[in-house]
Amino acid sequence: MEAIVTRDDTGYAKLTNLDQQAFSALTETYRRELQAHCYRMTGSLQEAEDMVQDTLLRAWQRRDTYAGRGPLRAWLYRIATNLCLDRLDRQARRSLPVAMQTPLPAGQPLPPAILEPVWLEPCPDDLLAPEAENPEARYGLRESVTLAFMIALHLLPPRQRAVLILRDVLDWPASEAAELLGLSVPAVKSALHRARTTLSSHYQTIRLDKLSLAGLDERRQGQLDRYARAWEMADVDALAALLKADATFSMPPNPGWARGVDDIRVLVGGAIFGGQAGRWRLVPTRASGEAGFGLYRINKQDGIYHAYGVMVVGFEGEAIAAMTTFRTPALVKYFNLPQTLPER
Repeated sequence: MEAIVTRDDTGYAKLTNLDQQAFSALTETYRRELQAHCYRMTGSLQEAEDMVQDTLLRAWQRRDTYAGRGPLRAWLYRIATNLCLDRLDRQARRSLPVAMQTPLPAGQPLPPAILEPVWLEPCPDDLLAPEAENPEARYGLRESVTLAFMIALHLLPPRQRAVLILRDVLDWPASEAAELLGLSVPAVKSALHRARTTLSSHYQTIRLDKLSLAGLDERRQGQLDRYARAWEMADVDALAALLKADATFSMPPNPGWARGVDDIRVLVGGAIFGGQAGRWRLVPTRASGEAGFGLYRINKQDGIYHAYGVMVVGFEGEAIAAMTTFRTPALVKYFNLPQTLPER
């Protein structure tokens, strides 16, 4: 059956006759931006992927309800947003260790990991669609997935979160955001005001807010090369030389984290490096609008480096100011990285 797209008297596309293959081809063009939207809403790549799958399935099942009264894109966003809101009503907010508790004193053992879904996840830069960025939006697309922004965003109740994303990230008019969420325009404006107030009061209290989003110039790239070499050689002195005095180091799902070069030296030198050169390998990537690495640890039984997680590295000026290692091996697939690396 052929997909027939006509125009109604409002000028919007109206789908009057289509098969599943044609429908999938039409909606597939929105997958990446819908996944980025669901990621901002949920803070999880896996949940975002699930939400997009459910969105496209529900859209197909309810295609007869789309009568061309608005853009197809807005209709898909409405489905995706409501699915996210339904899920968020049933689960805890996500965050990161640096925003949840004070740093560990030097030498104190790491606490047990918290394996419940309470941690934000990093976002691959490839998920963003820079060609769709609106220069009028309050937050640029890269800034809207940084760890600092995501921590602050997830302080908001889910509906305020949705309003802020639609208005300040995607630059939707208040009337369109209101229609999508089933709210009045005054209610949207009120929710946006409360969300902005919360964001501004918390955003700058998080250590990560000072990180620079500037691209990687030759000097920064050199710093990252030295950083990777320090990890692979288990050289804690070389690592410490790259850090700001008040740098942070965290590794969710463990809630413990360290601040300051001396405390990071103790934590990383002991629990992470352990004096074992060749224990780790790092593969460069881009994550959450910043520099990143796929992190791999060797298995001595098979001599193969297995995925350990994804690391996000933030700069202040030319120095490294924040290191967040997400110890979830499954994350590497979202960054188009392999699950294993051969022994060198």
